[in-house]
Amino acid sequence: MTPWSVVKDDNQENPQRMRYFRYAVFSLAGLLVLSLGLAFLPSEPPAPAELPFSEQARAAALEEALRLRSTGLELAASGADGSAEAPAARALDQVVTLLTIQARVLLLPGDEAPAGAGTTAAAPASVLPSTAAPSPSPPAALPATVTVAEFADRLAGSGRQRLQDAGTADGGMARLLAGAGTAQLLAAERLGAPGTPKDGAAASPGASALTTPGATTRETPSSCPATTSAAIQAPATPPGGAAELGAALVAAADAELEAVYGYQAALPRLPAVTVGPASGFLAQHRDLAAQAKELGLLHCGNFPPQAPGYVLDQGFLDAPAAGLAGLEADTLPLYGDIVALSGGATRNWALAALQEAARRAQQWGATVEPLPGLVVDQGKLPELAQ
Repeated sequence: MTPWSVVKDDNQENPQRMRYFRYAVFSLAGLLVLSLGLAFLPSEPPAPAELPFSEQARAAALEEALRLRSTGLELAASGADGSAEAPAARALDQVVTLLTIQARVLLLPGDEAPAGAGTTAAAPASVLPSTAAPSPSPPAALPATVTVAEFADRLAGSGRQRLQDAGTADGGMARLLAGAGTAQLLAAERLGAPGTPKDGAAASPGASALTTPGATTRETPSSCPATTSAAIQAPATPPGGAAELGAALVAAADAELEAVYGYQAALPRLPAVTVGPASGFLAQHRDLAAQAKELGLLHCGNFPPQAPGYVLDQGFLDAPAAGLAGLEADTLPLYGDIVALSGGATRNWALAALQEAARRAQQWGATVEPLPGLVVDQGKLPELAQ
């Protein structure tokens, strides 16, 4: 091969190498630009996490309480639907006070009142996380002008919704919603809501917005330790809330037996017109005592021997109606405890029992608190802005 041919071959290979080199450089540059562009592209924000059911139920209860409060204030200011009747005006004032306290208890930091309800102040509170559950129904808007009857009907509907949500919510929130719903239902009854007893009328034994106390369903028994003579002296305690629930059911059963004793002592001393309702209430308490014991045994309750009797002071014997009102009111926090600690059929039973106890207490003249079954220190609650 001549030198000239070698030079010629080199000249032919060099352009090909340069072309390959350029392709490689351009490819690397393109990949670099593409990767930098992808790196600087804004990513889509993550979808907001769904609020726990208990928080949804609390927010819905707060919104409806504020909306109903605003409507109640307007009705009261207008003279109770254009009427000058003092009882209607007093009843509306009581409902507004009830809704105000409920809204103050339901407040959380950052809450805002719906239009027309005023602004709200922050309040310390906590909500336990909840498992997945159907979202509570959003409250519909109230019409611009309503009558007292329409307002009472809406108040009753809110009470039923709060009680329905209490069946699913976490323990502490369930107790709060149960108290709010019970108080709203009773307030609607005092206003004469359609389908509810009028104020002063005897509540029918066993009537309830939910499952009646006598309609409990069978539950799977808890794994309770075997009862021996040693266990009676120092009973083994099931872990966690199971022991607390058993103890709460034992306390409720004892309170119901005391109520039975009180009604038996009061019946001969009551006016004839109230003997019929009192006899029905006595039968209710007998059933509730038996049901509380049955559920308590399922939840490992340690029942002591039944007391032969209970001490009734002279004041009870002199004013048996007031004494019965006190006995009924004393059972409310016990059923509130069971609502908070239980679930399923036991909670439904306690929800119904709570409503009936509040209704019976009201029947005997007791003042039903804004949150029956829950003790509230109103002095520590935030104020609503006017």
